[in-house]
Amino acid sequence: MTRVRRGYKARRRRTKISLFASTFRGAHSRLTRTTTQQKMRALVSTDRDRGRQKRDFRRLWITRINAVTHKNKVFYNYSRLIHNLYKKQLLLNRKILAQIAIKNKNCLYMISNKITSSNKGDSKVIYRND
Repeated sequence: MTRVRRGYKARRRRTKISLFASTFRGAHSRLTRTTTQQKMRALVSTDRDRGRQKRDFRRLWITRINAVTHKNKVFYNYSRLIHNLYKKQLLLNRKILAQIAIKNKNCLYMISNKITSSNKGDSKVIYRND
């Protein structure tokens, strides 16, 4: 069987992979076989960590909102605040609420007052009396 010279196509494939792996360190950016393995591993990691990043940010926003509500005595806890927001149909997502809680606490007070003023007749809502 005759030998096939695959210079053009193989070189083009290798350069494409090496451009992807140019920021990797050591042999992971130089050797073709390890570069292809690292490329597959990197793509798997990005796909997996995209969902994890969303989860982590949501946890961070919830923690920030809960901390501000506890510290400034807006409500008993985070869950009551979110429950009353949904009950009054004030559709604010957790990201925006966390930004409001950190940067502009007066606005968070206004939101909580909007909820509490319309809840005067409700006996289920319990407010902090400190």
